[in-house]
Amino acid sequence: MLIAFKLKLALACVAGLAGPFAVGPLVSDMTSHGAPAEPTIVEIAAGDFSYRAAGDFTRGGQQAEAPLRVVRINRPLHIMRHQVSSSDCQLCVQDGACRALDRDVVVASDRPAVQVSWHDAQSYAGWLSRRTGVNYRLPSDEEWAFAAGSRFRDDGLPVDTNDPARRWISRYERESDRDLSDTATYPFDKFGINEHGVSDLAGNIWEWTSTCFVRNRVDETGNAGRQTINCGVRIAEGAHRAYVTDFIRDARAGGCAQGVPPANLGFRLVREEPSWVASVSARLGIGWSARS
Repeated sequence: MLIAFKLKLALACVAGLAGPFAVGPLVSDMTSHGAPAEPTIVEIAAGDFSYRAAGDFTRGGQQAEAPLRVVRINRPLHIMRHQVSSSDCQLCVQDGACRALDRDVVVASDRPAVQVSWHDAQSYAGWLSRRTGVNYRLPSDEEWAFAAGSRFRDDGLPVDTNDPARRWISRYERESDRDLSDTATYPFDKFGINEHGVSDLAGNIWEWTSTCFVRNRVDETGNAGRQTINCGVRIAEGAHRAYVTDFIRDARAGGCAQGVPPANLGFRLVREEPSWVASVSARLGIGWSARS
């Protein structure tokens, strides 16, 4: 495993992708080994929604638009109202379960954690699960899109078979249509709450998902061919969909596999409900909410 990590890091450095490692900030007003706050959870009822599949698609060797399909979420989704805060991440660091935050990350209970890698997010989810006795995990890209609702931005673009490069140019231009200089972190709820009650989905934080980057190939008649799955690259969702190397903390310094890099990398988690709780809750029409 160590050899594989060193090889991955070496390849990223050759490509100019790896950002510098840094020591976390010192925090004097937090108690070491403190208890994590129980996050506020939003329950979203099961349902259907339109979803543009993630990844690269080719048809007959030519770039193709990703398919738009109807996806069914079969059980209520329990997702954090806010992104994980930097102060809660710092508790995980002080407990020895998470890697230190970067020096320039503002550690505060009202600010999201940023400059965290996919592995950092996984470490925090495991720590929070152990400390609370409840299973927390990163959402899949489908689950994130479902929770985002009207705030989810469809990244579908038409493909010019005579000039496939135009699609990439159009995507880059669309993704560039934002304030690239705004990399500050803001207090929670600055960017508003969507129709499901989930906050800050339209802000300048991109959120890690559990979904791997996939290349899909179909022949000219539409028959599926070989699929290539690369779990060294994960999908991050925000103002646009991004594909980011899993150990990158600051994609602005490199590590974004396609398009314009995210301004900040953070995350929120899904809470898994025991099957009997979900069943009783559904029958009684009870929504679950835990306040931080």
